[in-house]
Amino acid sequence: MENVYSDALEALLRDACTPAVVRDIEGGRSASTLWDALHESGFADSLLPDAGLSLADVLPMLMAMGQYALPLPLAQTMFARAVLHAAGHEIPAGPIALATLEDVPRTHVADGASAAWFLIQRGDVAWLLARDDATMQSTGVHGDLTVSIAGKPSMSFPLPHGLLRTIGATLHTALMAGAMSRVFDLTLQYANDRTQFGRSIGKFQAIQHQISTMAEQVAAVRMAAQIACSGEGWQPDRMHAAIGKFNASDAVTSVSAAAHAVHGALGITAEYDLQLFTRRLHAWRMADGSERYWAREIGTVVCETEMQTVDQIRRWAGETASTT
Repeated sequence: MENVYSDALEALLRDACTPAVVRDIEGGRSASTLWDALHESGFADSLLPDAGLSLADVLPMLMAMGQYALPLPLAQTMFARAVLHAAGHEIPAGPIALATLEDVPRTHVADGASAAWFLIQRGDVAWLLARDDATMQSTGVHGDLTVSIAGKPSMSFPLPHGLLRTIGATLHTALMAGAMSRVFDLTLQYANDRTQFGRSIGKFQAIQHQISTMAEQVAAVRMAAQIACSGEGWQPDRMHAAIGKFNASDAVTSVSAAAHAVHGALGITAEYDLQLFTRRLHAWRMADGSERYWAREIGTVVCETEMQTVDQIRRWAGETASTT
């Protein structure tokens, strides 16, 4: 699934987004150095018309961000810039996080702690909110980059209903696919390296069962990301996003639990990298709708489609009867 763009991004992340850097940013240090490296390389503009990339083209890039637990909303910025460009608005400098505001006074923004701007949608209207004009509050969870925000917009413009949530569901599906891939690699490597009773624990049937189940789930989530990012252009399809996000979010709990079960107590220590990815998976699981939210969305569409089919059959049956 890799391409020249994702290869270049992964090479940059390998050097600039090390676990130590992720820990520092999660601890409250500035992300400006990492952002400058990413921005200068042009990845934030990947979905602008000049780049000529489609949603499917950037999927490997989004997965690479997940594989390194990127503590910046680069994926969100890519889509935010495409939205602002299509709307004819000036694109601000700095990382932009996406959020959908519903009937609540505040909205939660994944990876918003390191954003300079927030692109927020409510109904058919969207607006930009500068970080300096926003009231931000952390979740209180260790290392969580999700924040809740409130504030007055600097400008507003019309936007198709639900577009930002559809975009957010799509990109977080891809991020989770990448992070789960890294979690599986770490778990498989640990099972092969850790010895007990004179042999690696990966030789024990119970461990093999957990790892094989993880492999199936990780592969399924990768396919879910491909579904979410299918189609032409940069705008995702709502139903594709729903299917992808439901399956990815649904797999987070079991994949994370299996990984920590295989690692034992080591997996939850701050010094070991596994918790960097499982914590981020749980945050992304809830971002832009959990599996329960998207299951309801899918079910509603299916029921409406079935009712339309029934009505069409009834009309056809009535027309046939009248002609005979």
